[in-house]
Amino acid sequence: MADRIYLDHAATTPMTEAAMAAVIEGMARWANPSSPHAEGRAARAALEGARARIAAAYGWAHALVLTSGASESLHLALVRSMAERRLITAVEHDSVLRHSEGAKVLPVTRDGILDLDALRGALEGEGRALLCVQWANSETGVRQPIAAIAAIVHAAGGILLVDAAQMPARADEAVLRHADLVAISAHKRGGPPGIGALLVRDFGVLLPMGGQEKGYRAGTENLPGALGYAVAVGEPEDLTRVTQLRGGLEAAIRSAGGEVVGEGSPRSPTIGAYRMPGVSSAAQLIRFDLGGISVSAGSACSSGSLRPSHVLAAMGWHEPELREVVRVSFGRTTTEAEVHRFAEVWRGIADEARARAA
Repeated sequence: MADRIYLDHAATTPMTEAAMAAVIEGMARWANPSSPHAEGRAARAALEGARARIAAAYGWAHALVLTSGASESLHLALVRSMAERRLITAVEHDSVLRHSEGAKVLPVTRDGILDLDALRGALEGEGRALLCVQWANSETGVRQPIAAIAAIVHAAGGILLVDAAQMPARADEAVLRHADLVAISAHKRGGPPGIGALLVRDFGVLLPMGGQEKGYRAGTENLPGALGYAVAVGEPEDLTRVTQLRGGLEAAIRSAGGEVVGEGSPRSPTIGAYRMPGVSSAAQLIRFDLGGISVSAGSACSSGSLRPSHVLAAMGWHEPELREVVRVSFGRTTTEAEVHRFAEVWRGIADEARARAA
């Protein structure tokens, strides 16, 4: 496995060495943070220190509820918010779609951006509305205009929930300034799996449920995970370098006859989606895997299914094109040599497909 090239960081990215060390340290602090004895108080102090460091890394000056990850954070916000109606975009993550029965689904443009006129119309209904929208789509990397969306939602008295699982810390000040609720995740940022958080501007928008986390989440707190998350998210990510890597890859893909999904939209520098005409996503994944390269065909929660991408379908893509797209995502460990090798394999597969079609 050491010789393989891993380009699926949007699914999960390797833990940093410092984060692993922090998790091990946390496992030595085995006491329950809710216990009143000395061991419990020490664990509580460590937990609250980690909470403060996570919030500071994101630049969040308000409350932070620790959860098992972004999916739970989104579920908590969607189910427990003080909203009478729920709105979601047509390109939200599967974890949102699963917990949004009865929600109004809003369309996006061909570029993957939320239709703001449709949002204004949906907010005209009776009752307070909560809108759930991604910071960046996990399949295409397309970013939403959070400031513009927030202005529309708040003008109507609504609540804005941002799925920021794919957002590096401090990558977008608009989220910090305007979102009411923000779901974040450790394992996308070099931390351990099984830990995340819901950033809460005002607890007045959430119904408590009892238990831990000031009554907003039940279950013993994951101290080792929180310590690992705090360390990982505090380590800077070089987004300038990643942007350059992705730019070089996309130039190579275009020259080989490929198509960049959402090319005209603002996108996260860590995610790219690319269509190889005439070659199915499944066939591409097999070829790349045999070539020692790990990529995916959409989000990790849906890439193993045979269903066509609901994200691409919402953007107006049709068969067979929407089944010819793979996702490449970059992380701290991605190198220029790895990207160059991927481009070589891509070109080889594309050349073979054109030769067969000739």
